[in-house]
Amino acid sequence: MSDLPDLPTDPNEPTLWDALNPPFVRLSNLRRSFKQGEETIEVLRGVNLDIRPGEIVALLGPSGSGKSTMLQAVGLLEGGFTGTIEIAGTEASALTADARTTLRREHLGFVYQFHHLLPDFNATENVVLPQLVAGKPAAEAQARAQELLTALGLGHRLTHRPSQLSGGEQQRVAVARALANRPGLVLADEPTGNLDEATADKVLAEFLRLVREEGSSALIATHNERLALRMDRLVRLQDGLLF
Repeated sequence: MSDLPDLPTDPNEPTLWDALNPPFVRLSNLRRSFKQGEETIEVLRGVNLDIRPGEIVALLGPSGSGKSTMLQAVGLLEGGFTGTIEIAGTEASALTADARTTLRREHLGFVYQFHHLLPDFNATENVVLPQLVAGKPAAEAQARAQELLTALGLGHRLTHRPSQLSGGEQQRVAVARALANRPGLVLADEPTGNLDEATADKVLAEFLRLVREEGSSALIATHNERLALRMDRLVRLQDGLLF
């Protein structure tokens, strides 16, 4: 008879790996419903998801499946959710609005399908501004912005405004802005959905490379399975649940 202890058979039982590498984000029984006339529509029906430090997760699902709603929940951008959202060891649902804002600013970065750059500011200034809001010295913020933009192939476009940049260049600036404050998690909602296929491939490759170099985690919503397969893990949102 073996003297080895029995291995745990409950897949939900914490393991030594969990203790040594706790998730940066943990969603537990996340739910969200909306009223539409007399009808209640359940968009999220009990979502559970762990994202480990440095892990890039693709969130797949067709338009209208609730991907954006889920990202808004993880990003602490909207209320009305039930369940728990734990970010960097802090459970967010019990926090005040100011504390959620601080948690979001310190740990999260965002990239959207449309870049939402400030039109009156050049590429460098768009990446500097969120750092100044976070309290970084101007010189440090300037150096960080130039470092990121150069890494994304925009070293020759530092002083160009968004209107002077191509769509792919604008989205690269948005990626740099999202990473400027060294977030633990980057949330991206169809970040290449507004680009042609060739440009989307290049921007996504640069995005994934830089996220990995920065050591961040990422949750990237897309309906494009070909792009999703380039990430570390793929989950599907269907009928309000993850598979």
